[in-house]
Amino acid sequence: MPPAARRPRFRTTAPVLGLLALLAAAPACGGEPAPESGTPAASPVAPSPIVAAEESPFWVDPHSDAARQVAAWEAAGRNSDAQVLRRIADRPLTLWGPGDDPGPEIRRARAGARATGRTLLLAAYNIPYRDCGQHSAGGAPNARAYRSWIGAFADNIEDTKAVVVLEPDAIAHIIDGCTRPEHHAERYQLLSEAVDRLKKNRNTKVYLDAGNPAWIPNPMDLVDPLFKAGLARADGFALNVSNFQPDATARAYGAKISQGTSGKHFVIDTSRNGDGPLPGDRAQAWCNPPGRALGAPPTDRTGDPLVDAYLWVKRPGESDGTCRGGPSAGTWWPDYALGLARRARE
Repeated sequence: MPPAARRPRFRTTAPVLGLLALLAAAPACGGEPAPESGTPAASPVAPSPIVAAEESPFWVDPHSDAARQVAAWEAAGRNSDAQVLRRIADRPLTLWGPGDDPGPEIRRARAGARATGRTLLLAAYNIPYRDCGQHSAGGAPNARAYRSWIGAFADNIEDTKAVVVLEPDAIAHIIDGCTRPEHHAERYQLLSEAVDRLKKNRNTKVYLDAGNPAWIPNPMDLVDPLFKAGLARADGFALNVSNFQPDATARAYGAKISQGTSGKHFVIDTSRNGDGPLPGDRAQAWCNPPGRALGAPPTDRTGDPLVDAYLWVKRPGESDGTCRGGPSAGTWWPDYALGLARRARE
């Protein structure tokens, strides 16, 4: 299932003084980050785009949970709520490949994307020892099974235009110590192989997940791990998956990683960051936080030369876990979805 939102985790390594200003928007500090000298000017100031659904290059799934909820509410006479929920149902959402057999769902989505001439959005999330046994525990039972799974994932994309966010959490969990040391080398190897397998598809772009600014405070800590995981052959990295960091915070943070990776580009998950992270206790801010809003709609028109796209990687309305009255992680929660959509500014 799609994962719970990523908890903000902090290492004990002290960040350099210059990065303290950059990361001031993390929940531990609050506020908006101030760009350092050397940060590309476009990164901290580029506005979030206002994009009509029909202008997005990405495929909209007519059979998503949100789309089915709209139909159900319309049938029940809840037309006002249904219209609000279209702010989710009519937008491109990332498909998380099922962990048992990703083939059928990817083939269904592939057919829809081809028929409309749009780009397919996918997330591969099945690495062994996934989420360290927490809310989104699971994944392939071993390396051999993962290689088979990612092969099927890639095979079913074929030559369809696709963007793949590769293994949310996997690298950040190595850095923060959650993944046990004896699994590190294998994980890097599997990620690197996954990049190579996916890039055999001529129209597939691959972005390795790199956590979020509230999780790994020093962006330079991600540079070497990203390269170990195959970044040199990937199209870039992904930030803010299932989290709530504002666009400007993620852009400034990503610009630092880009500087350390010879200019690699990145994508940002804007699915629920319209009002930023929940203020207060960061230990409680990650799981179904109240009062949040949809962020910038998915688009490749970001106004930032380093940001290839804003994406809705976390599917808005799917629960982060059984906190605050929510269902299990990844389960559709219509009331929460409606709240996100009501508070959206676009």
